[in-house]
Amino acid sequence: TSQVRRAASSVPSNIAEGYGREIRGSYQQFLRIAQGSLKELETQLLIAERTGIAPKATAASLLASTESVGKFLRLLIRKLSPD
Repeated sequence: TSQVRRAASSVPSNIAEGYGREIRGSYQQFLRIAQGSLKELETQLLIAERTGIAPKATAASLLASTESVGKFLRLLIRKLSPD
């Protein structure tokens, strides 16, 4: 559970840190780091579900949320990319 908490808090923390740097390239870099943390969170949730630590319904709901956040991050990175 501590790994889940760490990965979950890392996603918004990296978004905020990148935004705070006020440099487009840095922001994109931190958004990519946030994507990596999101993938780590997804993996931890799948492990928790498969080992019986988290109920399937809870894991499914959280995984659906991570999918939404992932789509948001991909769109934001694409929007910030130079044409």
